[in-house]
Amino acid sequence: MSFDDTGSGMPSELDAEDDYLSMAFGDPAATAKETSLQRTTRVKREAAERGRVLSKKELALQAKAAREAALATELDSSNKGAKMMAKMGFKGGALGKTENARTQPIEILMKDDKGGIGMDSEKKRKIRETAAEMEGQQKRKRVDEDEYRQRTRDEREERKAEGQMWSAMKTLERFDTDCANGDDKEDSNAKIENQQNKAISPPLASANVLWRALAKQRLDRERERRMRYDLDQSLTQRADYEDPDADDDDKAALGTDVEELDEEDAELAEFEELKPAVRLEKILEELRRKYHYCFWCKFRYPDESMEDCPGLTEDEHG
Repeated sequence: MSFDDTGSGMPSELDAEDDYLSMAFGDPAATAKETSLQRTTRVKREAAERGRVLSKKELALQAKAAREAALATELDSSNKGAKMMAKMGFKGGALGKTENARTQPIEILMKDDKGGIGMDSEKKRKIRETAAEMEGQQKRKRVDEDEYRQRTRDEREERKAEGQMWSAMKTLERFDTDCANGDDKEDSNAKIENQQNKAISPPLASANVLWRALAKQRLDRERERRMRYDLDQSLTQRADYEDPDADDDDKAALGTDVEELDEEDAELAEFEELKPAVRLEKILEELRRKYHYCFWCKFRYPDESMEDCPGLTEDEHG
């Protein structure tokens, strides 16, 4: 309250209004008194809250919150354990002889499941085994793909070598047949390309093993053809009958002079066990050595030097 300058002691007119610029605050308004009904409701609610049985999940959450709060609280001198350590001479700092020793207590690792102590290690082991197995499967998959590609390439190369082998075999057969018939000439390149296969007059066993398989195939086909012919024509002549007066031409006409195949041709069987590429190499070597003929050049050279031939393999011929 302020007074005027007259000293009359009467309150000033400003006292009638509140001084909003002053730092004085009025007393807070008195709170309303709780009624008996409100008090009864509050007591019942608090009692029900205290008496409510918490679920396992709520209890676990409360325990986890309390544990985290306790672990987050640093130890101070008021802690009972700290007081005991202080009595034994501990003055703070690292918990060890060295300076870089542990300064905080060992962390607590809580288990949230019902597994035993070694369950985590077992899970980690299974995870590592699963990862290793998956990695092994990936490696095997890559190996299988590589093996498949390599096997495909090998099969393709083998089919190619086999086709070239049969072609070279026919060429060598022509040379040997012409030489046996006394028709081996230096200018027989055109004949080699255009002449058709001739029938093999020598016995099968005397044929060169490098092309004996061709002769055997022709004999097999000829036997099958004549057997089909005999069945189709229903010849009246018995198969086991042999005319003593029939000459070679009569036997050829009747189909009774077919050479019996030798099933025990060990030399041919041994040669056919080789891979097509190896058989091809042997046939080409025979052509070059015996007739100075290059299968890749398709040309017969005048002498064994074969001067203009690029080489022995197909790759060398481009």
